[in-house]
Amino acid sequence: MSITPIRPKWKGTMTDRERFNNQMHYKSVDRCFNMEFGYWDENFKEWPIFYENGITNNKEADIFFNFDRIEVIKPNVWMNPVFPNTVIEETETTLIYINNDGLLAEVPKDGHDTIPHYIKASIVTPDDWKRCKEERFRRDDPARKIDIEALKKQHPADRDYPLGIYCGSMIGKIRDMLTFEGLAYACYDYPDMVEDMVETCCVLVEDALDQLLPHFDFDFASGWEDICFKNGPIVSVDFFKSVVVPRYKRISKKLRDAGIDIWYTDCDGDVRPILPYLLEGGINCLFPFEVNGCSHPAELLEKYSGELRIMGGVDKIKLKEGKEAIKAYLETLVPLVEKGGYIPFCDHRCPPDVSPENYLYYLDLKEKMFGM
Repeated sequence: MSITPIRPKWKGTMTDRERFNNQMHYKSVDRCFNMEFGYWDENFKEWPIFYENGITNNKEADIFFNFDRIEVIKPNVWMNPVFPNTVIEETETTLIYINNDGLLAEVPKDGHDTIPHYIKASIVTPDDWKRCKEERFRRDDPARKIDIEALKKQHPADRDYPLGIYCGSMIGKIRDMLTFEGLAYACYDYPDMVEDMVETCCVLVEDALDQLLPHFDFDFASGWEDICFKNGPIVSVDFFKSVVVPRYKRISKKLRDAGIDIWYTDCDGDVRPILPYLLEGGINCLFPFEVNGCSHPAELLEKYSGELRIMGGVDKIKLKEGKEAIKAYLETLVPLVEKGGYIPFCDHRCPPDVSPENYLYYLDLKEKMFGM
């Protein structure tokens, strides 16, 4: 489907790639890099601006709003094959099924976005993990061989947009597989099993980096480590320091040897207790930086000045409150954008209770204030 953008691209004198790299390295830019993290699935059904124009997903929305382009190559560094989605039971309002991570989960039948109610994990004991590892985490799995030439055609060397390499998850996806409660018990009951899970995740990422790094000039690395909530990390800081950080360091060395010095990870909630150790491990950018679960981005950018970057950090609650609240909040971000190392966008997927009118006002104001 051909998508006609609803608004012009922000004017500029740099390419998207030049702009991103300068902004992330605290160098001068023609204007702010313009991006958003996306929208809940409901937005595409409830916002007239989307459904009347045939926009059905986040990738289409990026084109529709004419955001700057940013891409990530995602190698297969997790479970393969995944568990097949299997419906176990059905009620009038819910489905109970085994999901791709092997969890017995209950979800609403109407499909609205919500965190599933997890009932039981498939992986509980070391024997469960041994079997799963042999079946689904094989390093010699043919699916882990990357088609380098196909990717070179998709992302040519003379591209004008930033390109990242996905470095997976050292503990967040393990949480997905074990559940929050299951991981808490496993760290106490089976610490060697959990560390072997982390090591397995690390090795699969290292194998992918060895295939990709010689062939691409990446601008950044990305990851997913959703292990914090409003009260801090769901694993102990000691566990994080002793088990997770050493794996980050191994990955970071490969990245830096290849000239990649920006590495962001997607971690919601209050990351402050583990932030020094993220930085120690080589992760120097937070994404999408949820304000209400953590702090205003200025707090951490000031505390870790020149060392930390943040992408996100626009309080989605303010987008819901209306134009005055949106303007007042964006004004607090002006010094951060001017200094560099910060790209503002909604601090997670934009929810459907933000009105399209408020959202378009936010995009217009962002261009006026940061489009320079």
